[in-house]
Amino acid sequence: MPETLRETPRGSTAVVAVDYFHSYSVVGLLAVVGVLFVAVAFGAGRLLRPVVPTPEKLLTYECGVDPVGEGWAHTQVRYYVYAFLYVIFAVDSIFLFPWATVFAAPGYGAATLVEMFVFLGFLAVGLLYAYKKGVLAWT
Repeated sequence: MPETLRETPRGSTAVVAVDYFHSYSVVGLLAVVGVLFVAVAFGAGRLLRPVVPTPEKLLTYECGVDPVGEGWAHTQVRYYVYAFLYVIFAVDSIFLFPWATVFAAPGYGAATLVEMFVFLGFLAVGLLYAYKKGVLAWT
């Protein structure tokens, strides 16, 4: 791929690719090959598999246990609350690291400090909700 050297406005020399879209065409071609590979694999599986439907094969499979009752099952709400707590702590940790780097930059101290207190307020409300529901109690 031919490349040229050009002066940047600050006086340094940068390497600029003449054919800008060549790298994108390689990525696009690789994506097309990947999609075709998956499509051919699924198509070959569909053509080569035996198709012998029986009433037993058409039943709902529940871990080797014969299905009993209707298809609807009740889900425990506590799993939702555990997921809610995970999101609270995961988002907290993901947001704190970039905030610490921006907070140290000149001119951003007061604004980022206020934003962090607003964010921590939302987290405190979430933790208060979890505490009121009794999720934080070890059982």
